[in-house]
Amino acid sequence: MSAPESGLEAVSVVRRRGESDSVFWEPSERWVRATAGEVTVVDSRRPVLVWEPGRPVPLYAFPRGDVRMDLLRRTERPASRRRHAGATVFYDLVLPDRTVGAAAWSYPGEDLAGHISFEWFGREVLDHWYEEDEEIFVHPRDPHKRVDALPSSRHVQVEIEGTVVADTHTPVLLFETGLPVRFYLPREDVRLDLFTRTDGRTRCPYKGVASEYWSWAGDADVRPDIAWSYPDPLPSVGIIKDRVAFYDESVDVVVDGVRRERPVTFFSRPSR
Repeated sequence: MSAPESGLEAVSVVRRRGESDSVFWEPSERWVRATAGEVTVVDSRRPVLVWEPGRPVPLYAFPRGDVRMDLLRRTERPASRRRHAGATVFYDLVLPDRTVGAAAWSYPGEDLAGHISFEWFGREVLDHWYEEDEEIFVHPRDPHKRVDALPSSRHVQVEIEGTVVADTHTPVLLFETGLPVRFYLPREDVRLDLFTRTDGRTRCPYKGVASEYWSWAGDADVRPDIAWSYPDPLPSVGIIKDRVAFYDESVDVVVDGVRRERPVTFFSRPSR
């Protein structure tokens, strides 16, 4: 391994989990493609999943032969963006209609030599990503994470400042590794007349696009976009289609007569 640039901390690259200060990786057998407009920038049947220190979700790295290297132009290491675990070689992505600065990089060390990664989460670098023939969003799916949507007969009530806004005996419980259970409720059992529809829209690699959001119309000091729905979820969680879920971090949920503690997560944002 070559010596790191002055001022940069050396980061090891290993093929095993459990070393929190290292980049670790594992091969994937998924066919992965990425496009920008009509241009296919990545087309790989031998991608590698990469986890960086302090980053809870993986990225992909691709053999150079599976990347349109003619569209990449070496550039300076960005000063303001995260350094991607010791990477010192960065590339601009030069497209017919635009140039995206520091859109790609290579990792240090021999294990991932000859591989290229692209920015994804939080930056509009490539327009569409596909695993096999299914579009994916936000970040690659983590093979060590489960998302299970299960129908239930539990009695679930949702309250905001003492007002019951949902009451059902036919919820779907969505269990997602690392997050509290979410209760997806039949629309007819939710008092949507107490909410205002917003233009909120989010994407999830496991569930798809949540294109319906609602904010509380009352006086309670709660977060905006407190409820959402997936009109067209991914097939693996199709059972949640058109159902409504709430941020349990900001509402009170009673399940079979027992009031649940509000979880504390990334979504425990300040109220409006």
